[in-house]
Amino acid sequence: MQFSHSDAIWQAFPELGAGVLHAGGIHAAVDVEEAIASFSAIAEARLAEAQEGEFPEIQAWRRGFSRMGLKPTQYRSASEALLRRFRKERALPRLHPLIDLCNAISLAFAIPVAVFDTENIAGELQVRHATGHETYLTFGGESEHPEPNEVIFADGEGRAHARRWTNRQSGLSAVRETTRSVLIVAEALHAGAGGDTGRLVATLADALTRHWPVTPMTATLGRASPRFDFQA
Repeated sequence: MQFSHSDAIWQAFPELGAGVLHAGGIHAAVDVEEAIASFSAIAEARLAEAQEGEFPEIQAWRRGFSRMGLKPTQYRSASEALLRRFRKERALPRLHPLIDLCNAISLAFAIPVAVFDTENIAGELQVRHATGHETYLTFGGESEHPEPNEVIFADGEGRAHARRWTNRQSGLSAVRETTRSVLIVAEALHAGAGGDTGRLVATLADALTRHWPVTPMTATLGRASPRFDFQA
């Protein structure tokens, strides 16, 4: 399998930094609460100094959404949505140990982290502009078609696994109790995005090896090395 960003995405967003990780051997019978508390404390300390809208990582995604023709206060990056909820409730709902851990790391870095069950991805997964013919499955089981030119995560069968780039993932490849193999993608647009996404993925890889019997495969992507090949 392969993950990449299209040439058009790199041309439109040359400041993009992306880190990717693949791991097999995932299961739901682990306790990640101590790690969640540690990463959440980092976010809490930062939110005590300023609201998430003042973070450079969040501001960069807001500018990115504006460049995509989206109102950034209507459509928020996943990391901003998580930080807003965490600031108001001081906690996030528990969904699956891997998702809970990735959400906590996303809070700590203020960078969106997407997690995909690779068994439900067909062929190459690419971040690209939509044609308008792709299909997207909501978590409620409804089918949608992304708008033409919308930035999506699309697989080889024309299925969109995320809409509006880092705004909303699909229910099709969401992590479940049966998930065993995952692709995790962290993306940022702020100054220093490449280094920060690299550190996020390294942090995530360390956390995974502490909790699961896995050997993660990781990479940092850029215009010079835009593709990540892995065996699902």
